[in-house]
Amino acid sequence: MREVVLDTETTGLDPEQGHRIVEIGAVELIHHLPTGRTFHTYVNPERDVPADAERVHGLTAAFLARHPTFAEIVDDFLAFIADDPLVIHNAAFDLAFLNAELARCGRDPIPASRAVDTVALAREKFPGQPANLDALCRRFGIDASARTLHGALLDSQLLAEVYLHLLGGPQTMLALEPVRPLAAAAAGTAAARRPVRPPRPHAPTPEELAAHARFVAEIPDALWREEEDGTAASD
Repeated sequence: MREVVLDTETTGLDPEQGHRIVEIGAVELIHHLPTGRTFHTYVNPERDVPADAERVHGLTAAFLARHPTFAEIVDDFLAFIADDPLVIHNAAFDLAFLNAELARCGRDPIPASRAVDTVALAREKFPGQPANLDALCRRFGIDASARTLHGALLDSQLLAEVYLHLLGGPQTMLALEPVRPLAAAAAGTAAARRPVRPPRPHAPTPEELAAHARFVAEIPDALWREEEDGTAASD
């Protein structure tokens, strides 16, 4: 099962007010575990970066102007996420920005049904408790010391760990459930193809019986001879 953990950084809080994406980070999961394959890019928002947003992620307009626009990276981005579920912290926020950018490029929106919202998972699992990424990292003992500023790729990597814990922790993978049906199916297929052979005879031949009798005759007080005579000592 493939999933993609996704995060964005933006110039503000509302795409309807003209705010744009400035960074995208994504991490590939297979059976809920990171594979090491990632997607990361800074995005030229084609506008200024307000001071409030710059304080959050540290990305300046001058820095971003040297990077591609969303239209220039959209094909690579869509290829990476494919049609798989997207694990997002506060999914409505990121999807609103992504769909606004996709609309500008004439692309189809990402449906909300594809998103797994880890904020909702955290609030269901820990009702009344803080559900922001920093709080969840502290709760699960995840080292977030490198998170001095928000960064899309780092936040995606941290969220991948948080997501595994929200699902029940690393022990959920010990059963190797996805592997067993495949192994059983393979074994069943191999057994079905195995040729049926008649049972091999195990009774001794007359020649073997004669050779055994000669061997026993050379052994003093042989137990086999006593059993044949019916004189074997009982326990």
